[in-house]
This record gives sequence, structure tokens and C-alpha cells, in this order.
Amino acid sequence: MKLLELAEIKERISKVDLLSIIEQGFALYSQRRTVVPPVAELLLPKSRGEVHIKYGYIKGDDYYVIKIASGFADNAKYGLANNNGLMLVFSQKTAEVVAVLHDQGHLTDIRTAVAGAIAAKYLAAKNIHKIGIVGTSVQARLQLQYLQTVTDCKDVLVWGRSQAKLDLYKKDMQGDFNIKTTLNIKDIAQNCNLIVSTTASKSALLFADDIQAGSHITAVGSDTAEKQELDAKILAKADLVVVDSIEQCKIRGEASQALRAGLITEGDMLELGEVILGKVAKRSDSNQITVADLTGVAVQDIQIAKAVLRANQ
Repeated sequence: MKLLELAEIKERISKVDLLSIIEQGFALYSQRRTVVPPVAELLLPKSRGEVHIKYGYIKGDDYYVIKIASGFADNAKYGLANNNGLMLVFSQKTAEVVAVLHDQGHLTDIRTAVAGAIAAKYLAAKNIHKIGIVGTSVQARLQLQYLQTVTDCKDVLVWGRSQAKLDLYKKDMQGDFNIKTTLNIKDIAQNCNLIVSTTASKSALLFADDIQAGSHITAVGSDTAEKQELDAKILAKADLVVVDSIEQCKIRGEASQALRAGLITEGDMLELGEVILGKVAKRSDSNQITVADLTGVAVQDIQIAKAVLRANQ
């Protein structure tokens, strides 16, 4: 059994084309070539914590993977990162433990950011004049970094609730990007045509009346039934609503909110893997409004875990 700690994991994935690996995973998922049970969830209200257990396998593959990922909102008080976790890799043939990837939540962060780039690749307008980032967290940084694999746009507007956090974001990212900040969320909707929302908000931040023609929104923060970053009317207004998993997004994420509100139906939802495979339409003109609702699917964890294991082979 291999035990890989964070430093080695980071070194290994630096050698890998994660975009194509995760893209392949979405395609396999939509081809029904995976087994991915519903997410197991453990909520700890006293600690403002949540633990997600995602697991599954690709049919005919060597491994099955169980991922445990946590987010504890008060960890900053203790000088700790909000996220933590690990991935367990087992043999499909014998159930032997092949590897423990003690990634401390890093692989979950990375595969989420890569998925955001994939969504933008297929759904965003070709001419991105300004990127809007909603939030100032680690994911808000990673999303912007990985977007550079699909767009060369460097003009970025970032929204946050705290000017201090916005200033820190700008300091950290300014070297590679032209960063401007705002405390007014409408500025994002009204000035950016590629928007990524990354917060754990439980009430809508972006509203349909403010979204401009031609905009693409990737929502990654809402991964439970309670969280919401987008006014559900945005999904009703959108020309395309693309989700990572129709089954999963019926019960969690932005699409689930719009479904419960009666503003969209299951038939309005397209799966990202189907878009990648060319089975359903992607953006067809520069004026369309498109939304990608990414709640995080176990196939992403399977693919990135395999990539880590095989990086040195």
C-alpha cells in the first residue's frame, strides 16, 4: 500500500494534463460506464462543518475510489484551512488497499477548478472580455488559474463581502492578472461575460435581471440542497443549463433550487459529459446565456486519484 502525502501529490499532478483526464471522466459518466452512488453527507452544525463522502468506479477499470472531503467554516479561528480530507484507492479485483492519498482536500479543490475550466471551454463565449469571480477563497483563486487553460483573458473583477479579503486576493493574484475588486455584486453581473461563483452562500447572490446577454456562469459553490448562489430565475432565463450529473443535481446545487421552484424541468438539464461527447448542443452564438451547475461527481475523484498514482509510472 502506498501512502502519499500532500507534497508528493502536488509534485505528481504537476506533470499531468488534468483537463483531458477529467474531461474523459465526465464523458464516461454520461456514457453510463461508471458506478457512482448518491453522495453520503455528514453535517456537524455545532462546528459549522460538513463532510461529503463520494465514491464509485469506472467499469472495467483497475480501481474503485472512496473520497472523504470536509469543509469546516470556523477553522480559520484555529489557524487551519477550511478544507481537509483524503482519497482511498482500492483494487476492483481484490479490494486490497492500493493507496491512501492524504491530500488534505487539495485534490478536491483542483478537480473542481479543472471542471470549471472544462465548462468554460464548451459553454463560454469565444470573446471573453472580463472574468467575474464571486468569492475570495482558495477555490476563487484556483478557478481563475485553471481558466487560463481555455482563455487568455487577464481582466478580472472579483466580488467579496470583506474589503480586507478582496485586498488579499488582489495582492496574491495581481502579478498574473489585471485584478479589480468590488463590494457590489451587481458589478460582476453587469460587466463580466464569464462568471464563476465559488461561495457557500445559502441565499442567492446573482439575479436574473442583472445578467447580460452572452454571459456564461459556472456555479461551483452550491454542492448541497441548502446552498444557493444563483437566483433560480437565472436558470429559467438561460438558453442552456448544463450540470455535471442530472441525478445529483435534482437534489443538490443550483438546478435543484430551480426545479423545486418549478422554473425548470429535468428535461431542461443537459449533462456536461453529453456536451463533451457532442450528443447535445453547446453554445451556438455569442448572445446566449449559459449556466454550468457543478456539484462535484465522484468520477472526477476517480480520475484525479488514478492520475496521481500513475504520474510516476
